[in-house]
Amino acid sequence: MMLLTPDLHAALRGNAAAHHDALQQGLSEPDPVPLVKFFNPVGAATWLATELYADGDTLFGLADLGFGCPELGTFSLAELASARLPLGLGIERDIGFMTAHPLSTWASWSRRAGSILAAETAFRRLARAENDGEIPPPDGG
Repeated sequence: MMLLTPDLHAALRGNAAAHHDALQQGLSEPDPVPLVKFFNPVGAATWLATELYADGDTLFGLADLGFGCPELGTFSLAELASARLPLGLGIERDIGFMTAHPLSTWASWSRRAGSILAAETAFRRLARAENDGEIPPPDGG
C-alpha cells in the first residue's frame, strides 16, 4: 500500500509551510487537523500526521506506540514503510480516516484515554450521542 498519496503529500507539505511561515512572522503556531492515520494491523501502534518536512521523510504529529503514552513529535515515513510485521504485513494507512478535531485535541484526549485508538472510540461515541440528541452540539444548536 502507498502510505502517502500525492494529494496527502501536498497537503502535509502545505501544513508544514504554514507552520514555518507562522513562526517566521511571529504568529501563533497553527493547530491543523491530522490528515493521515497510519497503524500497525497486528498491534496497537498508531500515528497521526499533520506535516511533512521538506526532506520528504520527516512527519510531524502524534505517535502512539501502544505503551499508554502518546507523544507529539516527529517520525520517519521511510521507517514506517520499511517495518516488517508478522504474516508479511507492514504499516498501513487508514484510507477512511477523517477528523474535524485539531491535533491538540487528539493529543489531549489520547493522553487522557491512554491511546489514540481509545480517543478515537471516545470521539465516535460523542458524535453518536450528539447525533442521537443525547448531547447538544457544541454550537448550542
